[in-house]
Amino acid sequence: MPLLMLKDLPRYECLLGAAKTFPDLDPSACEVFLHLLRAGDEAFALAEKNFHAHGISQGRFGVLMLLFNSGKRSADPVGGECFPPGPRTPAELAEAAGVTRATMTGLIDTLERDGFVTRESDPHDRRMMSVRLTPKAEQFLHGMLPGHFQLMASLVRPLAESERHTLVRLLNKMISHAAMLREAPAEATALASTEPGSV
Repeated sequence: MPLLMLKDLPRYECLLGAAKTFPDLDPSACEVFLHLLRAGDEAFALAEKNFHAHGISQGRFGVLMLLFNSGKRSADPVGGECFPPGPRTPAELAEAAGVTRATMTGLIDTLERDGFVTRESDPHDRRMMSVRLTPKAEQFLHGMLPGHFQLMASLVRPLAESERHTLVRLLNKMISHAAMLREAPAEATALASTEPGSV
């Protein structure tokens, strides 16, 4: 289901008019928010079309990429490493993907059923299970990823390199602020909605 269930976005003039009825409506903020959702929907739809063509879901692809990257050792600009080496436990994968352990268990189950991953006992702690990619999964990713990366590039092709950097910087500002808003106490949100002028 799309994030934004609108075929046509309202024109800025319409938002200005709506602000006369709803004083809390910031027209430029609303315009940015709606366009952000629409862009996200379009990017997600393109990715989903590609995943469907390869017979895989977004969730399963995410797990494969986490495991694929966990076997790489790539230095970041400050000399650290982008990804820890070796296999990951289901709990570590759930944490990295931002999903519940139950959801991750379901994803791993289907990937194991299709021969993409194996579960193995941890050599240092037999109570722990590690998840590894199979050669079949490695072959699948090497076949799929070039086209996936080309799709990403084609989506942002209208933007100059400097515009891409600016967009990433602006999106990161919004992401950081959204995280702060999510963590704010419920009372603060309720208080904001009862201030004068609020509905």
